[in-house]
Amino acid sequence: MRTVIVDYESGNLHSAEKAFQRMARETGAGEVMVTSDPDTVRRADRIVLPGDGAFAACRAELYDHRGLFEAVREAVIDGARPFMGICIGMQMLASRGLEHGETEGFDWIGGTVEPITPADPALKVPHMGWNDLVLDAPHPLFDGIETGQHAYFVHSYQFRVADKAHLLAHVDYGGAVTAVVGHDNLVGTQFHPEKSQGTGLRMIANFLRWRP
Repeated sequence: MRTVIVDYESGNLHSAEKAFQRMARETGAGEVMVTSDPDTVRRADRIVLPGDGAFAACRAELYDHRGLFEAVREAVIDGARPFMGICIGMQMLASRGLEHGETEGFDWIGGTVEPITPADPALKVPHMGWNDLVLDAPHPLFDGIETGQHAYFVHSYQFRVADKAHLLAHVDYGGAVTAVVGHDNLVGTQFHPEKSQGTGLRMIANFLRWRP
């Protein structure tokens, strides 16, 4: 069993690698490796796509690594292998993003990534720090996790899903802000599970055990 964390020079790879390796040891989930090699991604059993920064920049970096997006798509869409997107890696699942103009996403989960607009003007953007999760739908990712447990966020844009069935969890930040999306073999977290202490590590372990 091999889980790959995709390296396209736009993610917090070191902390993600350490967290996934730790939980792989605890769950007996096999090898975790960071790679930018398309053939390695194509053969992987599970795919993790991190992302830090802006939607358009991350998408451009991923597509600039020749053959890498195609390998991810072949493994995840054609091969139906479990996929987790983290932060911008989750946002790129959307149909489009509106950060610095309009940019096409993967369109694997319908919706738009748009600015966070809290109803309370005292709430600052970016949304940064700890916030309590509200679970909207059951999912194997949430095994042992309940509404009220917290996760660590750093973002100015959020994924508004077209189909509410794909919204798995949200947080309240002057209104509902998407925290977790999912559909078939795809899941994505707006927060950083590798920085979210026990809650995040539990989600990583659940992902490594998940058999959609």
